[in-house]
Amino acid sequence: MAQISKKPNNAQCLVAGGFAGIAVDTALFPLDTIKTRLQAKAGFMASGGFRGIYSGLSSAIIGSSPGAALFFLTYEQVKAACERRVAPEYQPLVHMAAASAGEVAACLVRVPTEVLKQRLQANHHRSLAAAIRGTYAAEGLLGFYRGYMTQVVREIPFTCIQFPVYEFLKKSYSSKQGRPIKSWEAALCGSVAGGAAAALTTPLDVVKTRVMLSTKGVSSHHEYSGVVSTLTRITREEGARALFSGVVPRTIWISVGGFVFLGSYEKAKEVLMDTGILAHA
Repeated sequence: MAQISKKPNNAQCLVAGGFAGIAVDTALFPLDTIKTRLQAKAGFMASGGFRGIYSGLSSAIIGSSPGAALFFLTYEQVKAACERRVAPEYQPLVHMAAASAGEVAACLVRVPTEVLKQRLQANHHRSLAAAIRGTYAAEGLLGFYRGYMTQVVREIPFTCIQFPVYEFLKKSYSSKQGRPIKSWEAALCGSVAGGAAAALTTPLDVVKTRVMLSTKGVSSHHEYSGVVSTLTRITREEGARALFSGVVPRTIWISVGGFVFLGSYEKAKEVLMDTGILAHA
């Protein structure tokens, strides 16, 4: 029988999540840039090719730590509150609900930086300051939340696949070994879960990219708006295959990212709890 692992408090979740967010975004940013340029309407080479693959990194770093921290804080709290009230056979639904709540919260921070990051990656602007000015001039404050619902619609199916699989793999391996899972083992579970979820949800990621790269007020030929209408338009104009643009770098990025992100989170959480740092925060 596996031992019951300790639960982190709110402060430990925030710090561990923030560390994990920065670790994965800085380590794997070039793959994210390549994926974004493959998905852009203009095409890979017109969007920059392999040049300037760190464009938008500053925006990603600004949003990665608070976004990840908010996700894990919400996830752990909702999961802990629901696990006590739900029968074991329904635990995957708990993980889906907790992860979905975490994504909705995290997107409040993540979407503005994601909009700026992707516009820099696709060479729409030369600098972060120019991206901020250009977005505000064209669409006002709401421009920074362009694609918020699209991102939420993408993230919820993704996380409803990733986290139940992740928690199942952790629990199964822990039970088999008769001990709490180690951080590197959790990282492997995260890699498998993330890769599967990434491949299956690529069409929604393509839609999110197109919507975020659009600017309100331009001609309808260039503007994308709404999940269903964008899916339909891409399929009609470019074929269903275009919905899987960037699937290979996305799957590799999130498989490796799942290893780094969830492994970093579990390790940071373990260190914080073992050393008692922020134990009374």
